[in-house]
Amino acid sequence: MSFITANFAPIMFIGLICFLILGFPVAFSLGAAGMFFGLLGVWLDIFPTAILSVLPLRLIGIMANETLLAVPFFTLMGLILERSGMAEDLLETVGQVFGPLRGGVALAVVLVGAMLAATTGVVAASVISMGLISMPIMLRYGYSRSLASGVIAASGTLAQVIPPSLVLIVLSDQMGKSVGDMYKGAFIPGFMLMGLYILFIVALAVFKPKMVPALPPEARAFREPNGHSGYRSLALLALLSVIVGVVLGKNMEAVHTWWQGEVVSFVPTDERIVVAMCGGTFVAWLIAVINRVTHLGLLSKLAERVTFVLIPPLLLIFLVLGTIFLGVATPTEGGAMGAMGALIMATMRKRLTWSLLRQALDTTTKLASFVMFILVGATVFSMVFQAADGPVWVEHLLTKLPGGEVGFLIFVNVLIFFLAFFLDFFELSFIVVPVLAPIADKMGIDLIWFGVLLAVNMQTSFLHPPFGFALFYLRSVAPEKPYVDHVTGKTMAPVTTMQIYKGAIPFLLLQLTMVAVLIAFPGLVTGNLDKKVKIDMKAVGEQMMEQLNQNEGSDFNSLPEGLHPPGGAGAGAPASAPGAAAPAAVPSDTGQGPVGEEIDPMKAIQDSLGKK
Repeated sequence: MSFITANFAPIMFIGLICFLILGFPVAFSLGAAGMFFGLLGVWLDIFPTAILSVLPLRLIGIMANETLLAVPFFTLMGLILERSGMAEDLLETVGQVFGPLRGGVALAVVLVGAMLAATTGVVAASVISMGLISMPIMLRYGYSRSLASGVIAASGTLAQVIPPSLVLIVLSDQMGKSVGDMYKGAFIPGFMLMGLYILFIVALAVFKPKMVPALPPEARAFREPNGHSGYRSLALLALLSVIVGVVLGKNMEAVHTWWQGEVVSFVPTDERIVVAMCGGTFVAWLIAVINRVTHLGLLSKLAERVTFVLIPPLLLIFLVLGTIFLGVATPTEGGAMGAMGALIMATMRKRLTWSLLRQALDTTTKLASFVMFILVGATVFSMVFQAADGPVWVEHLLTKLPGGEVGFLIFVNVLIFFLAFFLDFFELSFIVVPVLAPIADKMGIDLIWFGVLLAVNMQTSFLHPPFGFALFYLRSVAPEKPYVDHVTGKTMAPVTTMQIYKGAIPFLLLQLTMVAVLIAFPGLVTGNLDKKVKIDMKAVGEQMMEQLNQNEGSDFNSLPEGLHPPGGAGAGAPASAPGAAAPAAVPSDTGQGPVGEEIDPMKAIQDSLGKK
């Protein structure tokens, strides 16, 4: 028994692994391990029985957690948008824009994946939608099957990092940080990862063009009556939008100064990007509306189609992320507005039905319940683990790693990478992060940067062969048997599981590259955060003492002992009589020093409060 008592924390951790290996659901494994070792710890007198009485309060605190309320809101928003056909319209339109280029359809998948990530935040919805729509098109026109599979699965996982990501909400809650700050920190890294995907496709188009052919002329749907493609009109409209956005972004300080009525000298980068993007898209939308109403022929069919298809999701992005970044709404309020915006968009498109709404609500309820059960189980386990000084054991284990902070980060990322083979991001967030975050905080690591770093690493859990969830989602919609293409009439070969695994590996390496980039350049995350306001507590104490000294003739008997100003402590004694010299001595028993030593105002305040 002495061995169990001395090694209770590591035995408890091994016990959890045994529960998981036996095949029990993660939520029930966590709860069962926590209760079992909790009762065992009470029996062995490792901690008192009262520790178990805290459990109901912890569970009530989970139910009252307003931050986690954003999870069902964002899930509902994504499911409604996915089922209302927004993904189909985006893929069809963006595919027509980039189709004439080598790798154009793959580029369209990446761009639409990023847009779906910024509007839905649900990996399953993105992968399934793009698999159903773009996979047949890419196979029809000769794309490599492995590349087509990899780009669809990887683009869907962008919903893990690009706000409003569900994993960022969970990580911010577990780390005790603001969801808005976590979103701001992940904004640029998320789109940088999208840029790595695009560079990889462009490199394939240059060096292996047969893997990514362009769409043939007969596959291009939007043509002008004179036979032109309409790209010139689209390019001019895009150029005008970019100019407006750049000008607005560079003058954000002036705009804020005019709006707030006071000088603003700093505007965060993420806020510049969101507002500039919305300003540019609004100008494009306004021109398209004028063109449609007046029939002036200012825009081509392609330009008008692109504008009216892209503007609604971009508007929803501003509604959700813009209000959060600008501080107008909390993430929970932003999620609620996003869900309402998705309902309005689906209604305007005449695609909102009772069946669609019921399916979306049913799936949202299942996911929210799944998250809640895992959180309850993780709370039971972590409460007992902390009572047994488990965090201290983990801290001693990790702080002894060679390399200091860098060694700790490398070990943690390798650990998360391998655990992601078997656990999804919810489980990793609730089991591993509460143990690692306090250690990172003690080592001086910024927790927002640490959270974004872990989110990018957890993204690999969706692409790990053979357990990646994105690969399972794609496998469920990719053709398993030969089929006849309804456009060409040709018999198409199926997509094998090994081809899906092979296609995921290059994008998995790109994700790991992004992890290394974030470790090397933390400013990519922390540079987007609001500047911290430092408070000089000593100056505050000195200011308090100055204000007390200015109250001549006040009754200082009501002050705490040790805060009587020099020169008198009796009833009605002035702080310093005019013309009288203040005594140098501070005769008191507060421990601030011998007679004749100058008083430290902050120490006097702390000593007096300590006595109280």
